[in-house]
Order: sequence, then structure tokens, then C-alpha cells
Amino acid sequence: MEICDKRLKRLIADLAIDKVFVKGQELVVTNCWHFYTDGSSVDALFYDASDFKDGMNRIYNVVSDSDLEILAFCLMDTHFHFVLHGDYEICNRFIHEYIRRTSMYIQSKYGERNKLDSIKISHQVIDTDRYLKTVICYTLKNAPAGGLPYNALDYPWSSGPLMFRKKDGWAAPRWTLDDQMTSDKMSVLNLRSNLRCRSALPKNVRMIDGIVFPGEYVAYDIAEKCFKTHRSFNFFMCNSKEGDVESRSGEISHLTIPLQEMRQHKNDLCMELFGQKHIRNLDTTSRLKLARVLKSRYNSSDKQIVRLCGLIYDEVNHLL
Repeated sequence: MEICDKRLKRLIADLAIDKVFVKGQELVVTNCWHFYTDGSSVDALFYDASDFKDGMNRIYNVVSDSDLEILAFCLMDTHFHFVLHGDYEICNRFIHEYIRRTSMYIQSKYGERNKLDSIKISHQVIDTDRYLKTVICYTLKNAPAGGLPYNALDYPWSSGPLMFRKKDGWAAPRWTLDDQMTSDKMSVLNLRSNLRCRSALPKNVRMIDGIVFPGEYVAYDIAEKCFKTHRSFNFFMCNSKEGDVESRSGEISHLTIPLQEMRQHKNDLCMELFGQKHIRNLDTTSRLKLARVLKSRYNSSDKQIVRLCGLIYDEVNHLL
């Protein structure tokens, strides 16, 4: 990600990258934020790989109009995390615009209107270099922590595969290799179609498999400078805990059973109980019965079960 000299100077100062590290002392960090959504607010933000691909490209589209830097991010099926640098108002606007466009996509593809109107958005102030490194690693570890079968640095819908990788080395992800596509090799029409964008696009936008290379919009080289060394990065990846982040502003939702597995259980039960492949064809009484059966069979939170069944928690929690 290319950053102008003035912006880079501010970024280095705000993140204390130019300060001398002294063991046992924390450095002050400014204009840095951790934004995330509540995983129990909706049953899904992304249903399949095509949704995730659109979600990745949507980050590029939205951040292109924003005066901020993304230091790390992770998209999960029910929620997301972004570690951002910039003025709070700008970062907050970026998150809301991303959610607005995601809601429009869901409505267009699945016919679900205003699905994300009630999604809960939270943020944390990142005020020290140690906490910044902790939050970055927490964000990258979100997929394996949620039970998904991925190494944190290989989860495709995050900035994890960018961190401390050697180009063309055996550990390099596919998108760092030389066979990647660029805007010069694609027609402008096809490129805009992939990105769902009508505005002018810069030349040589690196893409592969219809996804913009995340290095186009993630300041991963700056994130690496925050850790300074591979050894420091590995230390924080191994030692950062969920409680280190959640203790600042309450629990960030996690499921006992991975969401993808719970969604499959829901679909199987829907067919078993009602002969239907999807809850769209079920009335409220049937959806409530489905929720009760899910609750009795599986160790998952009441809120997540209710959302999976397309119900409103405050209206039905006493009926479970």
C-alpha cells in the first residue's frame, strides 16, 4: 500500500514506530482504533465464498474514498474486525459505509431488506504499542479461535496471509506470486464488474481469482514495523489471549460450536422437521420450534440460535 510522505510521517509518529523500544515500557499510540461487530447481531454477513470475495473487494472500494489506513482485518461469517489508523470520525464513517454497502449486497442477492439495520458496532481505543500488537494478533487469530480449520496466517478472508511472508518462498500465499492478474490484463468493463464499481480505477490494480490483492489497501508493511521483528510477531501471536482484548469493553461474542457447523445443523433440522431447505419458507411458530430443537441438541448461545432461525432475540428469548 503506497502512502504519501506526509501521511506516512504522521502514521509513524502516531504508532510510535520511530520511538526507541525499552523492555518493560509501553509507548503511547494515538489515532488508532479497533472496530468490530457483534457476532450475535445477525445470522450471517457472508454465506459463501462468493459473498466473501465481494466482501474483500468492498473493503478496497470503500477505503479508496477514505483518509485512513487499515493495519489488520478479518471477515467472519457473522462479524468482522478492523484495526484502523486515522481520525475517529473518518474510521467510524468507513465502518458504517462498509456495513451499508454490505446490506445493499445482501438485499440484491438474497432479497433480505434492511438486514443489517440492527447490527451492533463497537470500537476500542488503542492507546499503547503493546495493545496495538495484541489487537492485531487477536484479529488475525479470529478464524482459528472461532473453530475454523485454518492457520491464522492462511485464513483467506483476512490480512493474515500478508504478514511477514517471503515473496516466492514456500510459505508465500498464491496472491504474492508472479502469475497474478492486473488491470492492464483485464478489460475495464470486466474489472469494474468484479469490483462492482462504476468509478475510475487506478492502473495496475493487482488481482487474482477476482479478488483485489489485499496489499493494495492494507498497510501490512507498517503493521510489521510495529512488531519490528519476526520474533516479536511470533511472541504476540502465541501469547495474546481473547481476554486481553475483551476485558476492555466486555465480551466479544464467540460460539462454542463453529458457526458454519451450526448453520449446517440448522439446515439439516429444517429438512428433518419441515421438509424445507431454508427457513425462508417457515412461519414464526415453525422457526421457534426449530430454535428449541437446536437449543436442546447443541451447545450454542441462545442469541446465536435465535438469529440463525431468523427471529428477534428480545421477542422470543423467554419462549426458548
